[in-house]
Amino acid sequence: MTARVNHVDTVPGSVRFFSRILEFLMRRGVPLGLNALVTIRGRRTGEPRTTPLAIIQASGRRFVWSPWGQVNWVRNLQDAGRATIRVHGENEEVDATELDPQERIAFFRDLLGPVARAIPFGYWFVRLLDGVDLNDPVKAAEGRVVFELRRFAAAAAATTS
Repeated sequence: MTARVNHVDTVPGSVRFFSRILEFLMRRGVPLGLNALVTIRGRRTGEPRTTPLAIIQASGRRFVWSPWGQVNWVRNLQDAGRATIRVHGENEEVDATELDPQERIAFFRDLLGPVARAIPFGYWFVRLLDGVDLNDPVKAAEGRVVFELRRFAAAAAATTS
């Protein structure tokens, strides 16, 4: 069982504003770096909810993370356990596994840090916009939720049959 993050905050208004623009552009097929549209079944209504999220890819693995803790898409993904990601017009069903505290520290230290530093202004973007100091992975992991995304087991089995 994964230790749940209790930190509940709200997404800054500027991020909500730009997320709407990102979603609009991405629905029209505009590629925007690491971002993908992630659709998750709502925990209350069961209706699909779509949000643009950065998908961090490293060492053949994929992750999404929430700089602001237990926001709605996080609670929906915790409940649903799976999502659909849409990148460049292609949909893929994925299982989502929430990382435990030690795995979150490793994510910030070994995966997000190097990925952000490899992108021009990536480190500063994460630091200024998301409020995360990647030089302190223990503190970065506090109050933040990280999920690993793996190809949905039923879909993977169907392609090997």
